[in-house]
Amino acid sequence: MAARQTKIQDTDGSGGKGLYTLEVSLIGGPVTEEFVEKNPVVSRTIQIRGDQTLDKLHFAIFDSFDRDDEHMYEFQFGGKGPQDPKARSYVLPDARDLHDPQQAGDLTRTKIGTLGLKVGDVFGYWFDYGDDWWHQINVLSIEETIPSGKYPSVTKRVGESPPQYPDQEDEDEEWDEAEDDEDEEDWEDEEEEAGEDEED
Repeated sequence: MAARQTKIQDTDGSGGKGLYTLEVSLIGGPVTEEFVEKNPVVSRTIQIRGDQTLDKLHFAIFDSFDRDDEHMYEFQFGGKGPQDPKARSYVLPDARDLHDPQQAGDLTRTKIGTLGLKVGDVFGYWFDYGDDWWHQINVLSIEETIPSGKYPSVTKRVGESPPQYPDQEDEDEEWDEAEDDEDEEDWEDEEEEAGEDEED
């Protein structure tokens, strides 16, 4: 599935209910030990307006981590860690279950400014229920004045983006190495044939 680009909205500096600066840190997922050694910290700092919804935040995170394929995801608030039963979750419309006491609402209709966030608050973002990419989001600041510009906006990147499918990347590398070996063998065969022709 092709990547969905972040929908960015303009502001003239007077709209919205505050500008939120969020630090999104990767805390779990199918990364290799080699990647972790090279990138002990992987985070993205994102600014988003209070009148923008959680799905806009998702798309900003998705693009900032250079992901390609969309999957199910949710945001979790009020818990002490991933899948805390006391946390309230905001999910996609297709995942809504009115009988699930953990679910608090539809993330496509929930605005950042309605969540009661304060500076220093922490909440979670879970992307891909199969591979389990877990992120911790820290609220760094909330400003009343919104500078003119386009939001959401990525203002800082720490660490490289891990491949979304590390196993697939390994397979691709093995395939490339195999092709290189075949090309090298073909080249050696051509050189041998050329040498034989010169002798004749």
